[in-house]
Amino acid sequence: MKKVRITQIRSEINRPKRQKRTLVALGLKKLHRPKEHEATPQILGMIEKVKHLLKVEEIK
Repeated sequence: MKKVRITQIRSEINRPKRQKRTLVALGLKKLHRPKEHEATPQILGMIEKVKHLLKVEEIK
């Protein structure tokens, strides 16, 4: 299965609580610290909800 590397590039300040919880569920704690995940439908759905705060890269 493919992997994705996600990095939070924008702050969670002044965001809805639901988006903040999604970032926590993705394992993102601080800005500019990448996290790798399997590209499952659940992870891709969470990424889609907060894509305006993230940078997403595919890992081969």
